[in-house]
Amino acid sequence: MPTWMNRRTVAGQSLVGYSLAGEETVVALPELNVCFDVGRAPREIIPIDNLCISHGHMDHAAGVAYYFSQRGFIGAGAGRLIIHKDQAPNIEKLLAIWADIEGHPAPAYIEPVIPDQDVKIRRDLLIRPFAVDHHACALGFSLIESRHKLKPEHHGKTGPQLVALKKQGIEIEDWIEVPLVAYCGDTAIDDFLDLPHVRDAEILLIECTFFDRDHLHRARQGRHIHVSDMREVLERVSSPNIVITHVTRRTDFRSAVRIMHDALAPSDRDRVSFLMQRPPRRPKPNQSPTPTSPATTTPDESSA
Repeated sequence: MPTWMNRRTVAGQSLVGYSLAGEETVVALPELNVCFDVGRAPREIIPIDNLCISHGHMDHAAGVAYYFSQRGFIGAGAGRLIIHKDQAPNIEKLLAIWADIEGHPAPAYIEPVIPDQDVKIRRDLLIRPFAVDHHACALGFSLIESRHKLKPEHHGKTGPQLVALKKQGIEIEDWIEVPLVAYCGDTAIDDFLDLPHVRDAEILLIECTFFDRDHLHRARQGRHIHVSDMREVLERVSSPNIVITHVTRRTDFRSAVRIMHDALAPSDRDRVSFLMQRPPRRPKPNQSPTPTSPATTTPDESSA
């Protein structure tokens, strides 16, 4: 059965994804040509050239071989998989086994990384891995844009004056880093929240798996975030757009949204949304709109 991919626009960025704990997690940013985790490799992510795998659990990494195989059918080239260096040999073995099964290898480029090892996506965009608290090889990833900024000492100069300085070989601009998106994968709360490229990201994709009080021990045991941790998360980060992933089916989705709403300070509620939320249905012609609450703008269980 094909993956039902939700589509949202957050802070001007298109998010295409699906994330339910233990089933499948895949989050794509098509305009940036990057996908976080592969899930079962839904067709929407096959053309995306850069695939970041946070860790090796099946619900996040099952579609790796299929991703590379399907790219050949659409003439998209090898694609690049960015993964922790200690997991890269396992991926290479997996692809070799599938090459034996299929009778031919699928072109693939594996980029082994460690935390803080930048990978350039284009001249002005890079991916920076960071360590998270799930297991030894688990990573999060930040998408960081480099932008030119005029040096303070040249503020107020005219265009011709700046051109003259450049002709003299004088650097008039600095490169600054602008964190666009941070994806945390599966994790408990940890010091990565204090990294500037995570803390200040325009969009922070972070899991919150458990919501019931009785599930706190499950969160701690599995190194996941519980809704009771979210106030601390919001106190530690300045991101204006926090998107929740990896919600468990042990809690009805509408209930999870309501519990999250009640757990947050009123001033923080507008910062938080869910990847799997869908916009309110538009009323039919001649039908008055129905008042909505945070729980009625979410998919029902069958669609999640």
